Amino acid sequence: MGRRRGRDLEPAPVRAHLLHLSFTAWAQRQEILATNPARRLQRRKSARRGDRSIPRTRLNKLFTDDRHRLRERLLWRMLYETAARAEELLSLNIEDLDLEFRRGRVTSKGGAIEYVHWATGTARLLPRLLRGRATGPLFPADRRAPASGPRAPAAADVCPATGCGRLSYPHAEYLFKTAIVALDPHGIGWTLHQLRHSALQHLAADGRTAPELQAKSRHQHLGSLGCYVQLGEQASAQGTADADPSARRRTR
Repeated sequence: MGRRRGRDLEPAPVRAHLLHLSFTAWAQRQEILATNPARRLQRRKSARRGDRSIPRTRLNKLFTDDRHRLRERLLWRMLYETAARAEELLSLNIEDLDLEFRRGRVTSKGGAIEYVHWATGTARLLPRLLRGRATGPLFPADRRAPASGPRAPAAADVCPATGCGRLSYPHAEYLFKTAIVALDPHGIGWTLHQLRHSALQHLAADGRTAPELQAKSRHQHLGSLGCYVQLGEQASAQGTADADPSARRRTR
């Protein structure tokens, strides 16, 4: 499965900045330049990202919308219920699933073998997607994979029943953004990774402890959970509604 890593994830201005620094450092070593002309330049600070979770009501609409394909609905719900990384679930093979205990064996960051656990929503959809298939990628692509040539995937990335390759991260991201942009009042949409953020933040809002969240996210250090569990806009809205005296009078 093709994945973008390293420099490919950096915006073009950042790549240009790094290239410029590398060139000037080389030029100074070769005594072509006496000083670094970029020594007084400062990188522009990026805007601070706000609340990255997706409201539960919008997620519920997305998960239950039958206009979306079964494969996509299962992937989105599974990402939310497991709080897994998208790369981990897209790399799953059917052989990695333990349907009885509602868990899947994934290869996490650093190459560790770990388990992610899902709930009833995923458990109900999985048999429908697996119908007629016992091995191969859990999430197959739409087209048959080339059998030879430089673009031919590894045998483990091809579904033996359909001949299709593995669904790629870029295409899965595109499908998600296309589907969910209509639910965003600002028309921007969200990313697949924000399903992981949403799951952990919603669990934190429900009162789950830090060790419980660490077990769910599989972070090695509790400090890494900070950006995931800061209660944001949804908690603010709920707190405002709960403290509204007019709302309390209406419910009596």
